[in-house]
Amino acid sequence: MTENPLLERATRFVSALRHCQVLGITAHQASEEGITLIMPYATHLVGDPQSGVIHGGALTSLMDTACGMATLCVLPEFEVCPTLDLRVDYMHPAAPHKPVYGFAQCYRVTTDVIFTRGFAFQDDPQQPIAHVVGTFMRMGKRLRGTQGLGSAIKGEQA
Repeated sequence: MTENPLLERATRFVSALRHCQVLGITAHQASEEGITLIMPYATHLVGDPQSGVIHGGALTSLMDTACGMATLCVLPEFEVCPTLDLRVDYMHPAAPHKPVYGFAQCYRVTTDVIFTRGFAFQDDPQQPIAHVVGTFMRMGKRLRGTQGLGSAIKGEQA
């Protein structure tokens, strides 16, 4: 057991998502201020074989997941919160053969919508690869057991 329950919950969440398994995404840090995920460099993520640059779709998946998981940092209990809108502004390509970090935070929580923002980076958070803003619909606790995901996140057996 770790001494960071948010990171523990995030680790369980990310390990239950198939796209995170395929992309190799793991939880790196989590606190009330936000969450950081890491996506290691892998040849199956490359979009341009000549340059070795990671495909933009993989980066979008990383950032959508980071923003969605940032809701775990602000909600007292797990809720299903699907993406309503996501905007990714790419600043420059990710350098080949290096992992990409995705940081996201919630900056406003209402009864129906959670507003998030974040950025992807490699070596220096001050030199982001991309900026992202997203909105997520609060479905409430009534769907938290959907397909066993709520149980997996809470650490229960499905």
